[in-house]
Amino acid sequence: MIKDISALQIFDSRGNPTVECSIKTEKGKFRAAVPSGASTGKYEAIELRDKGKAYLGKGVSKAIHNINKEIAPLLKGKDETKQEEIDRLMVELDGTGNKRKLGANAILAVSMAVCRAGAKAKNLPLYDYISQMSKRDRIVPCPAFNVINGGRHAGNNLDFQEYMMLPVGAKNFKEAMQIGTETYHILKEIIEEKYGKDATNVGDEGGFAPPLDNPEEPLKLLTKAIKKAGYERKVKIGLDVAASEFFNQENYLFQGKKISKEELLDYYLKIIKKYPIFSIEDPFEENDFDSFALLTIRNGAKIQIVGDDLLVTNPNRIKKAIDAGSCNALLLKVNQIGSVSEAIDSANLAFNNGWRVMVSHRSGETEDTFIADLAVGLGAHEIKSGAPCRAERTAKYNQLLRIEKELGDKAVFSKLN
Repeated sequence: MIKDISALQIFDSRGNPTVECSIKTEKGKFRAAVPSGASTGKYEAIELRDKGKAYLGKGVSKAIHNINKEIAPLLKGKDETKQEEIDRLMVELDGTGNKRKLGANAILAVSMAVCRAGAKAKNLPLYDYISQMSKRDRIVPCPAFNVINGGRHAGNNLDFQEYMMLPVGAKNFKEAMQIGTETYHILKEIIEEKYGKDATNVGDEGGFAPPLDNPEEPLKLLTKAIKKAGYERKVKIGLDVAASEFFNQENYLFQGKKISKEELLDYYLKIIKKYPIFSIEDPFEENDFDSFALLTIRNGAKIQIVGDDLLVTNPNRIKKAIDAGSCNALLLKVNQIGSVSEAIDSANLAFNNGWRVMVSHRSGETEDTFIADLAVGLGAHEIKSGAPCRAERTAKYNQLLRIEKELGDKAVFSKLN
């Protein structure tokens, strides 16, 4: 039974305020902290910010108030193992459809803390508890390391937001981490040698942000690093284009000039042939289901076409993409939808239609490792938590190492080849 709920304003990895919730039950005290994105889709659930002078408008005292004064009285005395019921009660209390009244950050902080409390009440590891709720087999996901940053995540002139490496040929998560860290450090050496030491400063997600403007240059650097590390047969490349960020009305402002969606499609087809690309996320702007579908038709049998801003972890938008044939993979961010049970529903909708699921962090993160357990409990194929650098990123990867060790012979690593 939930005895008490309280909230605290803490700080994320960018030094901005965020929400932490604490829940007290007979079994103890359970905390959860929510992340925040920089590149956000306009259809995401609404993160409530104060918009006053304090913290340059980014304070979350209103969200804190809503937990302490609105949500806590509603949930005190409730059974912490009734995740779906508790999430539904908060959504109904909010009553807006996009959580703008109470704040998705307020609702999610409570939802995640409740989930931890429910796992303890059932004497289960968090990933096992989520597995029972999702009715999915546990899978240790393949990491997608964001090793070169562009777009909103860096100060260079790269249009594409993330260049990732995926150790799809690893035999387990432990080996995937070895492959990822070795290649990351070799990439650092290559960048430093070519662009100087300043070019190895890292962005919000731990990736390097060298002074580049040609979107193919990071692909060349990454391909070289993979080869030098000796992992050509084990590592593929992933892109998060975040195309909504450089979309302007009807065209895309790409490499300093306006191009059409047809020209952008042709560019993707060219680089897919040229480089070992395994995954492309948000190749077009967040309303263009048809262009997503064209790329999926042309290359969806070979690579992942991942919807992030297009889908925002929202079942209604996922259904629309399924009907249009827009994607074959969902990027799942719990704070896009705003509760654990809704995130599980979104994942299952994707799984049931033959899609892959990649669980993702946000660029403004905390040390909370919830998404690591979530990925395993959902049976997600991949997890995106940044580079193997910065504690708020490696915290998730380290948790997955612990989970894999705990599972022992029962650990199943995601096979993407």
